[in-house]
Order: sequence, then structure tokens, then C-alpha cells
Amino acid sequence: MSDLSGGPSLPQERRVVTAIPGPKSQELAARKQRAVADGVGNVLPVYVKRAGGGVIEDVDGNSLIDFGSGIAVTSVGNSAEAVVRRATEQLADFTHTCFMVTPYESYVEVAEQLADLTPGDHDKKTALFNSGAEAVENAVKIARAYTGRQAVVVFDHGYHGRTNLTMALTSKSMPYKHGFGPFAPEVYRVPLAYPFRWLTGPDNCAEEAAAQAIDQITKQVGAANVAAIIIEPLLGEGGFIEPAKGFLPRIAEFAKENGIVFVADEIQSGFCRTGQWFACEDEGIVPDLITTAKGIAGGLPLAAVTGRAEIMDAAHAGGLGGTYGGNPVACAGALGAIETMRELDLNGKARRIEEVMKPRLRKMAEQYPVIGDIRGRGAMIAIELVRPGTKEPAADVTAALAKACHQAGLLILTTGTYGNVVRFLPPLVIGEDLLNEGLDILENALAELA
Repeated sequence: MSDLSGGPSLPQERRVVTAIPGPKSQELAARKQRAVADGVGNVLPVYVKRAGGGVIEDVDGNSLIDFGSGIAVTSVGNSAEAVVRRATEQLADFTHTCFMVTPYESYVEVAEQLADLTPGDHDKKTALFNSGAEAVENAVKIARAYTGRQAVVVFDHGYHGRTNLTMALTSKSMPYKHGFGPFAPEVYRVPLAYPFRWLTGPDNCAEEAAAQAIDQITKQVGAANVAAIIIEPLLGEGGFIEPAKGFLPRIAEFAKENGIVFVADEIQSGFCRTGQWFACEDEGIVPDLITTAKGIAGGLPLAAVTGRAEIMDAAHAGGLGGTYGGNPVACAGALGAIETMRELDLNGKARRIEEVMKPRLRKMAEQYPVIGDIRGRGAMIAIELVRPGTKEPAADVTAALAKACHQAGLLILTTGTYGNVVRFLPPLVIGEDLLNEGLDILENALAELA
């Protein structure tokens, strides 16, 4: 049996029957060591057999509670019924033609859906790609073509990908950039309104950070030279940072005043993850361009740039595309994922996840002062761990906490510029019993570490 959220006949329960990882996973890890480049690491080397709903089942028969969703990808559940159905039908018809050679309807339909779902009632167009980094690179290309300018402005703690241009855009050196330079030129980084770490406190954060960022752009780059400002409305790899309220609107206003293309990178935060279709909606931001990937297609590789038609049309014919961009099977998966999001009201489910998680995390913070901050929205929530009584990052405690949770059968992910943030990205279809059991495991692990 299966439902819209996927996971055919997969019991929604935690089950730990071996060490984590178990013997079969260890055998596969040995094969991986011989065959796969060392640069491709694993958070938790349990090898997956099945996944669905809120669990991941490994080859040893362990069933882990999933608080990761493949890094915010399987928001609709793994192997969601509509994704599988539509992708399977497409597989039987054809797997590839290349949209730039002989096109097909599903690409157009995905573009139509994105025009409907993304913020703003202006005319919009879309181009489809394979990955988030590819979407960001193409957003830069489009912005440069439209403005005739070259400079790109990004923010402290931002993450935009691992390709050459997106490494330049990404803030954190290790592991994303270290040893891989030189990087693309004409990229400028300015301060972010990070409330927990703003020196004068959170109350002044938005106004001061926006003033500093705008001052740096104006003096060091020149607003007339900036093609695009790119920001994650709720930062991902930087530590699930919510920019202080008022910061994003001021930056968007500055961009509009100066003819700069404002790009919202919603690759991790999009598609119901924050309890809204897109995180930028929280403060009424209507970006010129929006980049999406991850949750768009239920686990199949797809990404998009969607934006104002006049901006999207600035690139010459043939200037955008790629052999696999908008692959028909991935497009079918995206249509199935969007169908599931609508039918199951996954925005509502994300908000309910926040209602369950945040009160429990606040109680843990009262008991365990290692939790310095709780932040995020919907099902994109994080805790930042510090030395009690300070804001000194506790990366070692964060790693130990993750390991303890993994051993107990809960998959959690760490993140953050300082490696001291635990992020929670459960599938939006997870049952509340599993959600609370996962929080029990987290609380027990905190107690043991304390």
C-alpha cells in the first residue's frame, strides 16, 4: 500500500537492530573506499535500501527517523506516489530528447506552474537546469545580459554551490572552496543581518547591517556596476540564519532603486519548506529572479530560474540550456511533487512541524544552555550550539550530538559557518509520532552530553 506521500509498505517506525552502521553497510563502505573518490564524503555511512514517509531503511534492516530529507529534497516523502506514477509513465514513453532539439510539453507545464507559484503577478518565464548551482550560475548570466553590468553582490554566510562561479559566491572556505581556486572575478561580499551574532544586538541588526551592506556596495563596487544581488531569504549551509526583519526589504529596495537584479536563492528554502511556497514571501519580497532546485521534483535532478519575462528574455537564443536541463522524467517528477504539495497542503504541514518542534526545543534550551539560539520557520529549523554563557561556537559538541543521534536511529545534519548548528529538515509528510520520537532522541543525547 502507498499514499500520496510515498513509501510503499514501509513501516513508519524507528528500528535499530545492529550497530550504526551495520555489517552490510560497513562492507559497502569498504567497496566505496576502493571505488569512489575520497572527496565524496558521507554524513552517515548507512547504505539505504528503502525510504519513505519519515524513515530511511538501510541494508542491515535498521529503520532511521529522517530529519534530513536528503538536504531538503524529499519534502513530499521519498518515492511519493504522484512522483513515481508520473515519472514511470514518462519513462515508458521516452527518457530524453533534449528540449533544445525536440521539445516536450512537461517542460512547458513546469514553467507554467512556476509562474503561478512564485511571488508576484507580473509576466514570468522560466529556464530549467539540472542542479542548484547551475540555476545560480544561469541567474548571473541572465542578470548580466539584462543589465550590461558585471559585478555580483553576495552576503556573509551565504552558500550558492560548488562550481567555479558559485564557489566564488559561497562564503565558507572549508570544505567548499579550500584548495580549488582561483575563483571567478567580480564577486563582492557584504555583511548579513545575523541577529544572534550581531555585535550591537538583534534590535539594531537589520538597520545597521543593511546600512553597512549598502555603504560597501556604493563605495567599493559602485551600484551602477552591479548586475545582481543574490541572497538566500533563509540561509541554508550558513546555519539556517533568518536575516533580521526589515533587512531583506531594504536590500530589495536598494536593488530596485539602482536597476540591480534582485535574485532570491530559494534552492533549500523553497517549495513549502518554511510553511510558505517560498521563504521570501514572509516579508512580501517579490524577487526579479528566483532560483529553485532540491524540493522541486521529489528527488529527481531538476532546477529552475524563474523571473520577470523581460529579464529572462535578455539572453540570446541558445545562450541558456544544457543537454539534460529539464529532462522529461525529472519534469514529470516535478509535476507529481507539486501535485502532492497542493493535495496534502504541505505548507500547512510545515507550519504544524514548527508548532511541534519549537516549544520542545525551547524547553531543551532552558535545561541545556549549550543551545544558544533556536531559529527557522516551518520545517526548516535549527539550533546553534555554544559554550554555555558565551557565543563561542561549540563545533565539537555539535559533532558529538549528531553522532549520538545517529547511533540511536535519528538522522540529523550539522551546518553553519562555524560548524556548530544542527539543522532539522524532516519530510513534510512525517508523522507526529516520529517527529516527537526524534525530538526525544535529541533530548536524551543532550542529557548524555551534559
